[in-house]
Amino acid sequence: MTINLENLTTDLARIAIEAGDVIMTIYAREFPVTQKEDRSPVTEADQAAEDVILAELAKLTPDIPAVAEEAASDGNIPQIGDLFYLVDPLDGTKEFINKNGEFTVNIALIEKGKPIAGVVYAPAIGRMFTGNSQTGAAQYKVEDSQLSEKQSIKVRDARGKPLIAIASRSHRDANTEEYLSHYNISKIVAAGSSLKFCLVATGEADIYPRHGRTMEWDTAAGHAVLGAAGGEVTGLDGSAFLYGKVDEGFANSFFVAKGHLG
Repeated sequence: MTINLENLTTDLARIAIEAGDVIMTIYAREFPVTQKEDRSPVTEADQAAEDVILAELAKLTPDIPAVAEEAASDGNIPQIGDLFYLVDPLDGTKEFINKNGEFTVNIALIEKGKPIAGVVYAPAIGRMFTGNSQTGAAQYKVEDSQLSEKQSIKVRDARGKPLIAIASRSHRDANTEEYLSHYNISKIVAAGSSLKFCLVATGEADIYPRHGRTMEWDTAAGHAVLGAAGGEVTGLDGSAFLYGKVDEGFANSFFVAKGHLG
């Protein structure tokens, strides 16, 4: 299948904005919080956003299956081949609950284990990040549900410079501190959700290690944006970081996302 990734990425951004509008309607009022079997929090916004995304993807590319977080939690996982979507309708549910704005909508297209297109949308702060393997990475402002002020993005050339590290606001741990001690770190900033990948992609940070548990839908869209911006995501040992790990239940190994460190 030949896909125009530039056009597809634009369509994915549109779908993410539609999901973000649903999320922000719920964000503006009180909402109940429940727990999944793994004790992670979930809200009605997670499901409502996923419903929008899956319906729109089915219309856009009906032959490409989508693996989505909430459906997967209920055991509804389609059979996948070399080409499939990974969807996290609301990454950073804790940030959503705490109303700090650092939550995102994530949609990625995977081909043969690698993310070739993805969008990360932070509706509360009006920032959209896009990336694909054909035309590179960009960020936009989103105003009145429309993209504006497109800006191409690339990772910072940090060779020989003190690094800015970014770490999880909710999951930072001693292993992260120890890992970063091996680098010349000038500052560590905290952020929630897949925004961390995107801030490396824009050059606002240089390195993001993660030792905690993540799932493929948590990382794929951010990985696509970062890769298109000239960065990379690998295992902590430098191994390839791939997707479609059905036998592992789509669980990730520990990883590091980084820009141009030399």
